Amino acid sequence: MGDSPPGSQHHEETEQTLEELQEELEKLIEDLENVSVELTWMTYDMVVLRTAPEPVEGLRRLKEEALKCCATLGVLWQEDVGELPQPGVPGPDLTCAPAPPFPV
Repeated sequence: MGDSPPGSQHHEETEQTLEELQEELEKLIEDLENVSVELTWMTYDMVVLRTAPEPVEGLRRLKEEALKCCATLGVLWQEDVGELPQPGVPGPDLTCAPAPPFPV
């Protein structure tokens, strides 16, 4: 049927399969290297937050000030209208969403 020896076609298929596997392995290794880099940066960020108190303290102060602002806005709205908004009655939304927990 062909000019090639009987085992030649099987050899070519094996070579092609091995090349495809090699390409897939290289892609997997590259993906794992990228994950490793991301994990390294995440670890670095955690160490900085844990060892440097300034960012954590700044976030705490920001949370406290935001809560004070929400409380002040609620009081001002209550003084202006005379009461807090009732369910179903349209009015400005002055509720404050809970702040996310800070690392300790």
